[in-house]
Amino acid sequence: MMILFYGITTAVIVMLLLLFKSHRSLNFLSCIHAGIYVLMTTMILVTQKLPIIINQYQFMDRLSLYEILISSGIFFLAALYARGYIDSLTKAGDMNPRNSNLFYTAFNILLCLVTLALVSNNLALFWIFLELTTITSAILMVTLNAKENIVAALEYVFIASTAMLFSLIGLILVYTISKTVGTGTLDWTTLMNEASAFPPGILMLSFVLLLIGFAAKSGIAPFHFWLPYTYAKAPSVVTVIMSGSISNLGMYGIIRMFAIMHRTPEAGLASWVLIIFGVASIIISSLTMIPRTNFKKLIALSSVEQNGFMLIGIGLNTPIALFWVLFHTLAHALNKAMLFFSAGILNRQYGTLSIKKIKNALVLQPLASWGLILGGAAILGLPPFALFVSKFFLLMSIGNVSIPLLLIVLFFMLIVAAAFALAFTHMFFSRDERKIPRYPTPMSMKIPILILGILLIALFIEGLMQTGLSDFIVLMVKELMKP
Repeated sequence: MMILFYGITTAVIVMLLLLFKSHRSLNFLSCIHAGIYVLMTTMILVTQKLPIIINQYQFMDRLSLYEILISSGIFFLAALYARGYIDSLTKAGDMNPRNSNLFYTAFNILLCLVTLALVSNNLALFWIFLELTTITSAILMVTLNAKENIVAALEYVFIASTAMLFSLIGLILVYTISKTVGTGTLDWTTLMNEASAFPPGILMLSFVLLLIGFAAKSGIAPFHFWLPYTYAKAPSVVTVIMSGSISNLGMYGIIRMFAIMHRTPEAGLASWVLIIFGVASIIISSLTMIPRTNFKKLIALSSVEQNGFMLIGIGLNTPIALFWVLFHTLAHALNKAMLFFSAGILNRQYGTLSIKKIKNALVLQPLASWGLILGGAAILGLPPFALFVSKFFLLMSIGNVSIPLLLIVLFFMLIVAAAFALAFTHMFFSRDERKIPRYPTPMSMKIPILILGILLIALFIEGLMQTGLSDFIVLMVKELMKP
């Protein structure tokens, strides 16, 4: 009934979207929709005994509800931001006003698809919803009046869907080997209980195949080639959703699959596979960040680096490391949202994404500039932001396993820091004698940045104190890593 209520809410909102034509009405309904998801998920977390096995196809546990809360929160802030942002796009001629209805319809359907993926107790069902989110995200990208967006959307769909074909083969293998110990299943909960009896070699192969699809969805190297170009070309409000919600779906699938591998003799090999992919993501993304002249591509590549960092944390296969990966997931989603929201304002101000053409930004757009500066500091793991805490303890966990691995990660983190320092020095501390009119940033575009800044500081304090949220994450870790 609870899952049905999510679907009913979305169906009602979509029907109302078809009735209303004004942008304000469409935006208001979208804010209400995401807000209901936040409140409903919070209520389930507070009032229900978890996990809830609804049927063989659907379930809710702490991890799925945690991810739904992150996604619905990101969607709510994105809807709030879209009020002024979409108005700006239509007034500038970058978006046809008739596309507003298509944009908000796809926006709200995407929130529902993400939620349905996260409550799927069946690997095949999860795969289907993952593919549907790819198509719906592509629709959001092409609402702009730009041929480049069509190219970016097609590139995203082609790479992500091609990689997901490998996952489909992995699904078939998982189902086949599950028949050796039972009737054959793709249910997460059943697979968790029966994993230790599966043939380890074939299970390991299926894990690698599934990892390819999920890694492409998250933007893990070497399947990340779509990500910088797509994030740069997509409207900033769409980029926020993709980086803070859609990308998390792939990581969610990886965590679920590794929780199954954790119960098998191949857990150690699976750990090193994740660590190798994670290190590759950090190295490749950091080395390609230095020459970037597009600041949204710079931020996008930092997502590849951060996802690689989380992949290493998962691969460490310890409760402490997984705890901080889950904490990092929330902090990273909030931080990336602040960065891309700020980037959207600067893009409206200067009409470009080129770092070399942005000067004197602190004077013209102080809030967006500080959003980028502080967001950049946070992504590098500096206090007083939440990523400092999770990065610090994850680096300690890496050091406990391998000092050479720690030194490699630290070295390439310094390269990332240098890339941000070079870009921000030019954008915020170089003078421009030209008289550039100030873009009148709507309050609806400023409020999400302020909210995210406050949340990141509050999460930093929570990470140090380790109170309510930390207790909840501990329970998640226990569910995932129980013997």
